[in-house]
Amino acid sequence: MGLYEFRGNSEVQPLQTRDLDALRPGQIAYTLLLKDDGSVLIDATVWRLDGERFWLFTGRRSAFGGRDRSGEYAILALQGPASGRILARLIGSEPVQALKYFHFLQIDNLIAARLGFSGELGYELMVPAAEASALREKLLIIGGLRECSWAAADSLRIESGYVLFDREIDGRANPRELGLERLVSSPSKFGLTRKLLGLEILDRPARANLPLAHVTSECDSPTLGKRIALGFAAPDTRPGDLVKLNDGRLAGVARLPFYDPDKHLPRAAPL
Repeated sequence: MGLYEFRGNSEVQPLQTRDLDALRPGQIAYTLLLKDDGSVLIDATVWRLDGERFWLFTGRRSAFGGRDRSGEYAILALQGPASGRILARLIGSEPVQALKYFHFLQIDNLIAARLGFSGELGYELMVPAAEASALREKLLIIGGLRECSWAAADSLRIESGYVLFDREIDGRANPRELGLERLVSSPSKFGLTRKLLGLEILDRPARANLPLAHVTSECDSPTLGKRIALGFAAPDTRPGDLVKLNDGRLAGVARLPFYDPDKHLPRAAPL
């Protein structure tokens, strides 16, 4: 992860697409960093620590300006229906109950943010890098959780329709094509030559005359019991249409996200 600290809204505001004037201390905004041509370079989160200090988190290190604090902290993702109960055993029930979606709090050296890449109730726990092993051991002793691989996290984010850099964020797609026009102030200025869709992959070859779709991410969905994908197709493609994938397979177009369209799960009662 890349972590950059800025002093004052005026430093971080021009780098990304969200209006940070309304961001309060302890609050987080999901945002985009754009290239000069309007395509998305990477997605990020902005954290407001106090009136003047902001953190910009990205999925990779780069020259974004500010003070580079990458590597100072370790982040452990605690995700899933039991995550609130597990965190409460670590920091107590009251702070967990009070912590809202896209907000964070600090207790001693631990920073707990209510967000995550899974589409479930979840938290990201951040401590100084030297304390990461001790925090991991504490969580394992508390019990009720299992460590998982990237493949598990990736399947959850695909089910949730979340984009990933070097996959959906391919250096060419703009916010509107990614379905992220809510993150920019003037979405109409971005063209729409293709759009991101959900795809349910069918176990047979496609007819030659079907419209084409390009797969960017793919997995076997434990939740849905089928193979699903994210990918780009023509703007007039609609849910229920059949498309031909770039490798010749047949797929049906599905609405995104594949489940929990109103995002009730990440906003669920933590305890």
